[in-house]
Parts: sequence; C-alpha cells; structure tokens
Amino acid sequence: MTEKIRKETLQAFIFDLDGTLLDTLGDLAASVNYALQTCGMPQHSIDDVRRFVGNGVRLLMERAVPDGAANPRFEEAFSTFRQHYMQHSLDTTRPYDGIMEMLQALRQRGYRTAVVSNKFYAATQELCQHFFADSIEVAIGEHEAEGIRKKPAPDTVNEALRQLGVSREHAVYVGDSDVDVATAAASGMPCISVLWGFRDREFLIAHGATRFISHPSELLTIL
Repeated sequence: MTEKIRKETLQAFIFDLDGTLLDTLGDLAASVNYALQTCGMPQHSIDDVRRFVGNGVRLLMERAVPDGAANPRFEEAFSTFRQHYMQHSLDTTRPYDGIMEMLQALRQRGYRTAVVSNKFYAATQELCQHFFADSIEVAIGEHEAEGIRKKPAPDTVNEALRQLGVSREHAVYVGDSDVDVATAAASGMPCISVLWGFRDREFLIAHGATRFISHPSELLTIL
C-alpha cells in the first residue's frame, strides 16, 4: 500500500546520493576499472557498472570481480578501488541539472534535508561537504559501527531522522533505485523515485515504485 504524503505536516526530505543528487557513475566506473586492471582482471563498460551499483561498494566490486568475493585477489581489488576512488571521486562527479536549485528552494522553505547512502562513510561525507555544504544538514554513508545495517534496512535512515529531530511521519524518502524503494518501505516512509538516475521507470515499477519525477523541480510541486 502506498504511503500518503501529508503535505501539511511534511518537514524533511531524506535523499539517496548516487544517481539521485549526484551523477557519480563516471568516477565509480573509472575506479572499478583501475582496480581490475591493476589486478589483471577484465574491465567493464560504464553500463555494466551502472547495473552493479546500488548496494554499497563492496557488493559493487563483488559484481565486478570474476567469481566475486571467492576470487583470491578480491580483497586486493577492493582495497585498490577504495584508495583510487577516495583520490578521484571528484574528477567527473557533478550534481544533476536542477539539483542545486531544488535543494536551495527546499531549505528556503524551511524543510530539513539529509543524505543516506550505501557509499562508504568517508566518501559520502566528502562529496556532501564539497557540493552541498549549504543545503544538506546530515550526511550518512555505509556505517561501520556494529549493528548498524546498510540500506535497505532502515538503520541509517533512522539515524538521519534522529539527527534532524524529525519523525518518520513527517518525512519523505527520495531515491533512484530498487534499494531506495525497499528502504523507504522498511522505514515506513513515502518514496519518490527519480527518473534521471541509474534505473529506468520499467525497472522501478517492477520493484514496487509508484511515484516518479523526471526533473528535480517537480519535487517542489508536491509542496
């Protein structure tokens, strides 16, 4: 059953990062292929990497490396990816058209904003600080603390809501993937799926998405 967006009591927006606010695909693909090349493994097209993302960087590399985590050089490839990505995460990554204006409009209207990502914590913090220091209040990546599960579990969303001081009844989740649809459901929040990210409408519908926007400015029309 679709959760209703209660416009009159809406206080906060929780955003996914990759594929929702930022086009990170080029830098992710470059770091994946650098790690694979370094370890003597076959590289992937950017469309392959697009299909691999969404469940955190470890699973991204498990999908990219032949035989995944069973490969004897997997940990080496994963470590190489992380090191390269932390040095090159800003090479080509940019906000999607209209994102900055949308975030500024939300903040001007008094709405609270947070990012919850399955990207590792340090990269999430760096990217949000670089691009969204004035418009995103809380940024949470894949948490290494024991007992805090990554999306689609609700743990990191709950932490973002706690830091914002907003209850789930007054928040909306915005993302671009099946993981985001499942995260919103697990968190008891309405989900708005964006169509400019890493997954298309048909894929999202097949995974339970019911609300869509094609441009960031459309998010403002629900207010």
